[in-house]
Amino acid sequence: MGSLHNASTEQLQALDAQHHLHPFTDTRALNAKGTKVIKRAEGVYLWDSDDQKFLDGMAGLWCVNVGYGRREILDAAYQQMEQLPYYNSFFQTSHPPAIELAARIAEVTPPQFSRVFFCGSGSEANDTVVRMVRHYWSAVGQPDKKVIISRENAYHGSTMAGASLGGMKPMHAQGGLPIPDIEHIMQPHWFINGFDETPEDFGLRAAQALEERILAVGPERVAAFIGEPVQGAGGVIVPPDTYWPEIQRICKAYDILLVADEVICGFGRTGNWFGSNTFDIEADLLAIAKGLSSGYLPIGGVVVSDKVAEGLEAGGDFNHGYTYSGHPACAAAALANIELMQRERIVESAGDSIAPYFQKRLAEFAEHPLIGQVRGVGLLGALQLVPDKPSNTPFAKGGVVGTVCREHCIRNGLVMRAVDDAMILSPPLVISESEIDELFDKARRSIDQTLDDYRNSRIDFS
Repeated sequence: MGSLHNASTEQLQALDAQHHLHPFTDTRALNAKGTKVIKRAEGVYLWDSDDQKFLDGMAGLWCVNVGYGRREILDAAYQQMEQLPYYNSFFQTSHPPAIELAARIAEVTPPQFSRVFFCGSGSEANDTVVRMVRHYWSAVGQPDKKVIISRENAYHGSTMAGASLGGMKPMHAQGGLPIPDIEHIMQPHWFINGFDETPEDFGLRAAQALEERILAVGPERVAAFIGEPVQGAGGVIVPPDTYWPEIQRICKAYDILLVADEVICGFGRTGNWFGSNTFDIEADLLAIAKGLSSGYLPIGGVVVSDKVAEGLEAGGDFNHGYTYSGHPACAAAALANIELMQRERIVESAGDSIAPYFQKRLAEFAEHPLIGQVRGVGLLGALQLVPDKPSNTPFAKGGVVGTVCREHCIRNGLVMRAVDDAMILSPPLVISESEIDELFDKARRSIDQTLDDYRNSRIDFS
């Protein structure tokens, strides 16, 4: 188990502070506070180095869809490591796990897809999307089509291309981003951007921003539009029903590719195998990761429509790839994960019974005095914290109240993420109704404590 298995929390925190740089973290602040060390997990629960138990309301990082400790996935990876721990897919070679996984992905994705390009993460998947989209248009004789349009507040990874595709300004402020030929339009966030309109009218207006940008850039230069079916890291932004049909109309009218970033929404999160199923999105490319292996080992990919695959084939060599594209052990783990989900009908169960119960309990927060909006689909949910209900006026200093609420959640044994002042949930798909009750009991206690802090001026907005 390693030399630190019996180390104290203080020893682990000190060593972590000395050597470990964390993602998306103020290192100095974290080291002063001390990191929380997670040591084990089972089902939907985590335990830290002080043996405090937490219900994981975020499924790790939106990914542990089948829950922790599934022996089928562990055994599949171990057996593959014994037989063939590594080989690449360069130089005209392949191996059985990658071959079988590609075929299984084609089985569960919408019918226009039959090919997969493997990589190691969602960020790498979206880097691949940029290269692949531009190479496709060059291969079919339109090399000037290079511009990719995304959305404000979107998240598509944190590599140079992924962060450029994403529309988060704090990321763009570091590292000279975005790279050239990436454009951003408004997000379909009715509560924040369209509160004085009906959701239906706002959905159309938000989608038509794509057409306006295409015309401004020049249709002959626009290669693709990319969007998450539901913007996850942006705050679980569920678009109005009018949004995706209009986006698709525009993409077809101007002959641009439609890319669905399914890294969060894929593999059951929205109550169907893919968010594209839930929102009737007919995409040309799907970016996948996270739920592909339920987070057990790092793997991602781009699922390629037959139309795009034919264009790529016409272009000869596609000079792109990764050392770990289709890594045997990762592919074996992902294959075991999908087989497990199919055998136990986890997606169907989530969509038919677990997700409706989750959404029912989520909706009960609509009357809470600190909640301005409840939004969600499948096993995704958000509770928008506001100071002045029923208006959508935000707190004077964004993110402070959300952080306070998150800390209450941790003390109450619940992992619930704060995105600015929205509290976000994305539990494992295998969560039971009684565990959902536990989750929302702890969430309510935490939000009540946050409201008490706010009313009694214990929250510092300075």
